[in-house]
Amino acid sequence: MPWNWKMPGWPGFRYDASALEPLERQFLLSSGEILGAVHHVSHSEREQLRIELLSDEAMQTSAIEGEILDRLSVQSSLRRHLGLAPDSYPAKPREQGVAEMMVDVYSSFAGPLSHETLFRWHNMLLSHDRRLEAIGGYRRHAEAMQIVSGRLDRPTVHFEALPSGQVLREMERYVGWFNTTGPDAPGPLPALTRAGLSHLYFESIHPFEDGNGRLGRALAEKSLAQNLGQPSLIALAFTIERERRAYYDQLEVHQKTLDVTAWLVWFAEIVLKAQQVTLDRVGFFIGKARFYDRHRDHLNSRQAKAIARMFREGPGGFKGGLSAEKYLKITGTSRATATRDLQDLVEKSALTRTGERRYTRYWLNLNEKA
Repeated sequence: MPWNWKMPGWPGFRYDASALEPLERQFLLSSGEILGAVHHVSHSEREQLRIELLSDEAMQTSAIEGEILDRLSVQSSLRRHLGLAPDSYPAKPREQGVAEMMVDVYSSFAGPLSHETLFRWHNMLLSHDRRLEAIGGYRRHAEAMQIVSGRLDRPTVHFEALPSGQVLREMERYVGWFNTTGPDAPGPLPALTRAGLSHLYFESIHPFEDGNGRLGRALAEKSLAQNLGQPSLIALAFTIERERRAYYDQLEVHQKTLDVTAWLVWFAEIVLKAQQVTLDRVGFFIGKARFYDRHRDHLNSRQAKAIARMFREGPGGFKGGLSAEKYLKITGTSRATATRDLQDLVEKSALTRTGERRYTRYWLNLNEKA
């Protein structure tokens, strides 16, 4: 079966718009919910929320490609690039690059797409990588650009992109398509449809030596933000990373056809899940602020350390809850003191308790009425 870019009619992707209509409506409703939730956060807290959401996206868009970043370094870099008070944590080159790209995507979402935009993102993302022939420019190598897995002597080819000599022409067409399908352009497309097409279309060209997945997801973010008229801040990469296998399977299937209804439905559902993740995180962030308003002055140093560690785990908390053993490891205190500390936190309604004896577990109580 030929690749989509070899098919007659390329890049005329076909899809059933009616299958997307209910998902498009839900996207707009959920976008309003997120905006409303964020308004309940103070300005200073909103800055921290933005750092946390952007750092999670930076971490996960790299994790999809098998690259593990230092979260504190990413957050430190984000603070600098957003013009916020810097911290003392060192910014490493890889983390600094992805953070710089995320801020650029966030802050320049309204502008038209250009080759220069893509080259700038690519340079930010990969300027540290000395293995690449072309950084900040489209690929030039003569050999085929392939996505492969398996043994070196018997690789499985999942996709082969068009030759490097055709990239500039195809990217001219892609950039034109992106800019003419925006909300105020001659041929506007609905938000989820445009974002899903922009990602698949870009991945099918695969114009760079490396970084195509991260740049393709950045383009989907830019597309969604343009349709909303503001940065989306949705947990797109975070949600894709949780369904990474299905993501790659969907791309592989739909890079062999121009009929992409199933891809667009799958991608739209991922975006809706990502919006719910963001809503949950905003709720968690608000709950955290209210928790500290109630309890900050009533925690001893050990309790404060353990509570801060629990909050760092995010909305999901410790897998299986906080046990007495975990409390001992976090605080380094004695078992008798840990027992008193935990009981005190339950009595103050800072934690809730489930189970008995060695199955006792503790959970942050974010639902307590102020």
